[in-house]
Amino acid sequence: MQSQGKLLIIGFGPGAMEHITTRALEALRESEVIIGYNTYVDLIRPLLDGQEIVRTGMTEEVSRAQEAVRQAEMGKSVAVISSGDAGVYGMAGLVYEVLMEQGWKPKTGVGVEVIPGVSAIQSCASLLGAPVMHDACTISLSDHLTPWETIIRRVEAAASADFVIALYNPRSGRRTRQIVETQEMLLRYRSPQTPVGLVKSAYRERQDVVMTTLEDMLNHDIGMLTTVIIGNSSTMMYEGLMVTPRGYQRKYTLNTVEQPLRPHERLRTEAEPWSLGAMEARSAASADAASAARDTQIAQPAAEPALRGASASTGMGPQGQQGAGLPAAQPASGSTAVLAAERPAAVEGAPRAALAVPHAGPAELAAEALTRLAAGGKLAGEAASRWLDAAGSGVPAGTQAAGAAAVRTAPEPGRKAPLFEIGVSPGVGNKKFTAAQMALLAQCASEEGELEYTPEHQIILRVPTFEPDQLVEELRAANFIVVPIGDVIKVKACDFCNMEKDDAVPMANHLQAVIGGLSAPKETSVALNGCGMACYGAVLEDIGIVYRKGGYDLFLGGKKFGRNAHPAQPVAEGIPGDQIGGIVERIVAEYKEKGHPNERFHKFFKRVGVIQGFRHVDAPVTVEVNPVCGD
Repeated sequence: MQSQGKLLIIGFGPGAMEHITTRALEALRESEVIIGYNTYVDLIRPLLDGQEIVRTGMTEEVSRAQEAVRQAEMGKSVAVISSGDAGVYGMAGLVYEVLMEQGWKPKTGVGVEVIPGVSAIQSCASLLGAPVMHDACTISLSDHLTPWETIIRRVEAAASADFVIALYNPRSGRRTRQIVETQEMLLRYRSPQTPVGLVKSAYRERQDVVMTTLEDMLNHDIGMLTTVIIGNSSTMMYEGLMVTPRGYQRKYTLNTVEQPLRPHERLRTEAEPWSLGAMEARSAASADAASAARDTQIAQPAAEPALRGASASTGMGPQGQQGAGLPAAQPASGSTAVLAAERPAAVEGAPRAALAVPHAGPAELAAEALTRLAAGGKLAGEAASRWLDAAGSGVPAGTQAAGAAAVRTAPEPGRKAPLFEIGVSPGVGNKKFTAAQMALLAQCASEEGELEYTPEHQIILRVPTFEPDQLVEELRAANFIVVPIGDVIKVKACDFCNMEKDDAVPMANHLQAVIGGLSAPKETSVALNGCGMACYGAVLEDIGIVYRKGGYDLFLGGKKFGRNAHPAQPVAEGIPGDQIGGIVERIVAEYKEKGHPNERFHKFFKRVGVIQGFRHVDAPVTVEVNPVCGD
C-alpha cells in the first residue's frame, strides 16, 4: 500500500533569508517537491538542495494547488510556497479548497501543515515605524476574484470605523482606477493629511519606502509590489516614522516616572470612563438613583460625587468602591487625559452643559473629556476655543463632528470627479484616426486626463468626469467605437490590406455589434483575419477566425504571451458566412455562463473539454525540473 504524502504550505516571509522561520527552513529541507510562482522559487533557490521544482506564472494558482495535491497523493512530501504568510492571500486556502473538492478527510487523507510566515502588513510596518499599534485590517484591491462593489464597501466600512488599513495589490498595469476610487472613499472620512506609508519590495533587493499623506499618495509610484499602509485619526509622523498611539496616554503620563495611578488601580472601571463596563455602571447607577428617589426623599449631598454617575446617597463609585480609592490628580505636563477621581478645580468653572451628559455615548464622552481638558488648560489655541465655545452653546463639539460625518458620503463642493476609463478606436478593421477625431480626444482628455495607445490599435482614454454617458455619446457621434476596459470581449481585425481584401469586413462589424464589450470571466480577444495569410495573428488569440476561400476557419484557445505560449487549436474549416457569427456568439455565451472568475479562455476550453461540439486536444506542457541555468 502506498504511503500517504504530505503537503507543507509554507509562508517564507518578505524574502530575506534572515526573516524565514526555523520551521519553514526545516520544511523546505523535508520536501521532495517544491511548487511555487516563478518569482518565489527564485527567492528561495539558495535554500534548495536537489528537490524537484514545479514553477508556474501568475494566475496559475489553481494548477499549482492541483499539482501539489496530485504529487502528495503519490506519497511525496510537497512544499507549496508563498511569500509573506501562506494564510494571508496565499496558497493555504486554495489548497484546502482543492482538497475539499475531492472529498479529502484530515484523518485518512494526505497530511497538511500550514507554516506561518511574516506577512506584508508586518514587514512593511516595521520599516515605517509602528503604524499598526491599534486596530487594523487588510484589504486587497484586486477585483480579479472579488467584485469591486464588495471591495469598495469594505474600504468604506474600514475608513468610517477608523481602522489602520493595509492595502494589498493596490495597482497593476491594467488595474489603475481602483486605487484612485479607494483614495476618494478614504478622503470622505479622513483628513487629507492622514499619514500614509508606501513600501515596495520590503526586505528585498529593490526595497523602497516612502512617507506621504492620503492627499498626495497617488503622486508616488504604486504597483503590484507595493503595500500601502494608511494611518487612523491618531497616527502621527515623527522624524520620518509613522506611529499610531495605542492609547496609553489616557491613563499614563509618558514623560514622568511616577504615575497618577498605582498598578492595582489601573484596571478599575472608574479609571476607564470610556469603557463598556463604565457605561453600564453609569446606566445602572442612574436607574438605581431614580428608583430610590421615587421611594424616599433623599437629600443630595452638597459635594458632587467623584465620578459622574456615582451613587449620591452612599458616595460609592459605580462598582461599589469608595471614590477616595483613586488618588487626587497629580498635575503633569504633557498629560492628555483627566485621570483623577476628583475634577480639578479649574474644571469646576467649566460650563455645565458639556459636563452633565446623562446616558452619554462614546461621542459625548469624548466631547466631555476634551471640554474638561480645555477648561483645565490642557488644550491651547483654536482647539481650546472650539471645545469651550461648544460647551457654552450647549452642543458638544463631538456631537457636531458626528453630524458632519453623517453627510460625508454626499458630494462635496470641490470634490474631484471620479476617473472614467474607456477604449476608443476608429473601427474594427480601420486603424486610421482622422485629424478631427484626434482633436476631439485631446479635448476630452484636457489637462487632467491621459491617452494611451495600445498594441490593439486602440486608444485608452482616462479622464475624470461626472458625466460619463455624455462623453460616450460625444465620442460615438465622431464615429468612434467605444468599449469598456477590463474583463470584456474585445473584437479585433486586420486592416484587410487597406480594404483591398474586404470580403470579411461585414462579419467583423457584426461581431463587434453583438459581442464587443460584453463582460467575460477574463479579458478575451476575438480576432479576425481577412485572408489565409493570417498575418494579423488571429491564430494566436483566444478565438481566432480566418477568412479563406469564401469560408471561415475557426481556432480556439490560443495563449499569446508567456513562456508556455501556444497557438490556438484549429477546430473547423470552411464554415459558411451565415453560420460563423452564430457559432462564435454561442461559444462566448457558454464561456460567460460556465467560466470561473478570472479564468482565461484557453484554460476554460481545457477544463470543460468540449465547447459547442469542438473538442480540446491537450498540447505538450513544459515543466521545469532542476534547471541547470536557472531562468
